[in-house]
Amino acid sequence: PGGPAATMTADLHDPRQFRTALRSWLDGQDLTPPEPQTLESEMVQFARVQRALYDADFGRYGWPEAAGGLGGPDALRAIVGEEVVGRRLVEPGPFSMLEVLTPTMIDYATPELAADMVPRLLRGDEQWCQGFSEPGSGSDLASLTTRAVRKGDQWVINGQKVWTSFAQFSQRCILLTRTGDADTPNHAGISAFFVDMDSPGIDVRPLHTMHGVDEFCEVYFDDVVVDDSRMLGKPGDGWRLAMDLLPYERSTCFWQRIAYLYSRFDALIAEVSDQGASVDDEMGETYLALHTLRCRSAATQKRLADGHRLGPDTSIDKVLLATAEQRLYDTAHDLLSGGIELEDSPWRTEYLYSRAATIYGGTAEVQRNIIARRLLDLGKE
Repeated sequence: PGGPAATMTADLHDPRQFRTALRSWLDGQDLTPPEPQTLESEMVQFARVQRALYDADFGRYGWPEAAGGLGGPDALRAIVGEEVVGRRLVEPGPFSMLEVLTPTMIDYATPELAADMVPRLLRGDEQWCQGFSEPGSGSDLASLTTRAVRKGDQWVINGQKVWTSFAQFSQRCILLTRTGDADTPNHAGISAFFVDMDSPGIDVRPLHTMHGVDEFCEVYFDDVVVDDSRMLGKPGDGWRLAMDLLPYERSTCFWQRIAYLYSRFDALIAEVSDQGASVDDEMGETYLALHTLRCRSAATQKRLADGHRLGPDTSIDKVLLATAEQRLYDTAHDLLSGGIELEDSPWRTEYLYSRAATIYGGTAEVQRNIIARRLLDLGKE
């Protein structure tokens, strides 16, 4: 009880002291991932590491005490992700759901529901997913058609979601539905629910992608009954919830991925050097793209620490992430002498996945439109 972190005299709300204590603790742990690694084993490993971090208190810092956390700045969460992913103890993907969905639950669920559910996610007991995109409404989220109809103190949900990451491993889903009538404007008619994934009528179908990892899923809802107490916010708050959530999806959930990309950059340098090649201008441009992304991420952390809410400015973070990720794997493609095309290696899998970096979380075109219209005030044309 209390864990190693609880016995330390350091001020663990101070990011530098927190990082030092976390590194010392990690050095004494055996959290090596099992081999061979599959998507299922990666999810089990993520839960294992989350539980160890929670029991040692490190996984609770940066989250409010009312939701089971130990307080402190959001940067503490970024430090955990950087250190754990940088050591390749877990993959960055599952962290994204933690960073995106936990703040949403804290802000929109009733205090009782948040206090009950958030600790389950933080300690790795559960995985959650995000039910937003639909076959006919990806970037145009306001056109979604999944509908919830009130029946007494319950709602009955019908519809389909797609590109739902880790749905096959998830116990809960934050789901957007349409609840307004035909006369309600698109944005005002959207509501959000916290849905149990084992509810009757939910059918999860993993999607096979070209990089060979079935991370994304289709999810069908056929007369799924949800209690009124599971609505997040009030009827019609779904669009506001989405607008509050998406900035996290375009910034804080990438803190861990940045550490991962740096580790892959180091691996690329080592592999290219082993082949007798020199580090050229292309490698320098890749480092510059990664460093620019990290500097922008640090600025985002500082804005959060200063009490600012994230908004359309996180579209800059998303564009920089997509640019850096694709540049890294384009460089690997150019320098590894046919390794991407001819070898069944992690580089091949990751190169193929990197093609989606300008799509997931909102396409690069959408992000640039947001920057132009909402940050630079350039208007719709």
